Amino acid sequence: MLAESMDLKELSRYLGRDPRDVQKLVNKGEIPARRVGGEWRFSSAEVHQWLEQRLRGFEDEHLAALDVPNTLELSEPLLTNLLPERCIAVPLPATTRSSVLREMVKLADQSWNVFDSDQLLEAVQAREEAGSTGHPGGIAVPHPRRPLPDLLGDHVLAVARIDSGIPFGASDRGMTDIFFLVACRDYRTHLRILARIARLERLPEFLDSIRNSETPRELLETITTFEQKLLESPDEE
Repeated sequence: MLAESMDLKELSRYLGRDPRDVQKLVNKGEIPARRVGGEWRFSSAEVHQWLEQRLRGFEDEHLAALDVPNTLELSEPLLTNLLPERCIAVPLPATTRSSVLREMVKLADQSWNVFDSDQLLEAVQAREEAGSTGHPGGIAVPHPRRPLPDLLGDHVLAVARIDSGIPFGASDRGMTDIFFLVACRDYRTHLRILARIARLERLPEFLDSIRNSETPRELLETITTFEQKLLESPDEE
């Protein structure tokens, strides 16, 4: 379990970066930090929020450093393992941001790991009100602002696409038609999933292949194929 606060060495291990590089970011005021007893302390919640905001601007090697398991196990097809076919919709019956969120939570509920779908919807809506999870390229990753260990039996992932994109608040003001809903029981897994999705987005043809998937089975096979390509890339060796 992630501690409520970390020192510089602990944060460096968490980020998978050299402590000297992290110290430079702290000196520039880029990472939220406080001086306590003469040393830097970092709130885990604030660091996690900072990571979410900066994740898509990270270099590939820094994304890969975040996308590692807690143990010494080899990298595994994280998304594929968490995504049952029943939690995929092609197309999703939604035409507005609010209806997308409702339908995505309904999909997540099909995982049988959501104890209260109304509370999950409230958490996802609150996160969107704080700032859109839509990104350039037509993809959005709705998720609660923090882990929900009391609301979930296990980590939950749901994926869908719609036939015509809708405004979802992406910074490029483009339309959004692909959605990954993420809900986790702990910060580390949540961060890994966000990093994994961000890395997949950078693979050529990944998003277009999702758009060309005609059934939930095809979409799942698409994610499986591209996730395997990612794991077989030189960066994973």
